[in-house]
Amino acid sequence: MLLALDTATRWMGLALHDGQTIVAEIGWQSVNTQTTELAPAVQEMFARARISAADLKGIGVAIGPGSYTGLRVGLGLAKGLSLAHRLPLLAVPTLDIVAAGIGYQEGQLVVVAEAGRTRICAGRYRWHKRHGWQAQGAPDILAWDQLLAMLSGPTFLAGEIDAAAARQIKQADKALSNKAFQIMPASANVRRAGYLAQIAWNRLRRGQVDDAAALSPIYLRDPAGSAAQE
Repeated sequence: MLLALDTATRWMGLALHDGQTIVAEIGWQSVNTQTTELAPAVQEMFARARISAADLKGIGVAIGPGSYTGLRVGLGLAKGLSLAHRLPLLAVPTLDIVAAGIGYQEGQLVVVAEAGRTRICAGRYRWHKRHGWQAQGAPDILAWDQLLAMLSGPTFLAGEIDAAAARQIKQADKALSNKAFQIMPASANVRRAGYLAQIAWNRLRRGQVDDAAALSPIYLRDPAGSAAQE
């Protein structure tokens, strides 16, 4: 059994993968309460699945980019379980989790996550017929108007897109004759822990394990060099 933990932003997710199926999965909006909510939620999921930490074969964790506090909470628990039970630890980039749940689209995919102070983390993806969406370089941290000004051609946007951002995207698309930008449906924008679990399980099978003692979160930084996430 593999446990997947995602506390990268205010959206939190947990899942259990037994190698064949997703045994359990949950996701919810947290209002900066990851510290108090995560461990009890894990224990509740273990109880519902009738397992304990001793039954685990690995831990998958969202490694960032994302919230400074959120990432520390998730990685802290993942490391604790990994070291205490000698379990393989598998770190998965936050934006890759969203991309994994989206099927083929004719154009590029841009996945976003909250970065605080009205900014977003944005990563670009191109479709590979054997491996699905593949990241094109490291994510950027920027404002929505900056991101939209950088994009051209058919672009599908997914991830943490609030109502204000959706209006901005639609306005930018209208200015380009309604041919440039399309927001993915709400169900595709959710960062599901089940996909994190699947990515981590595949990496576990390939022996692509991370060093629990040395692993640290991915924090994007603003041009001044300070941590950009809240």
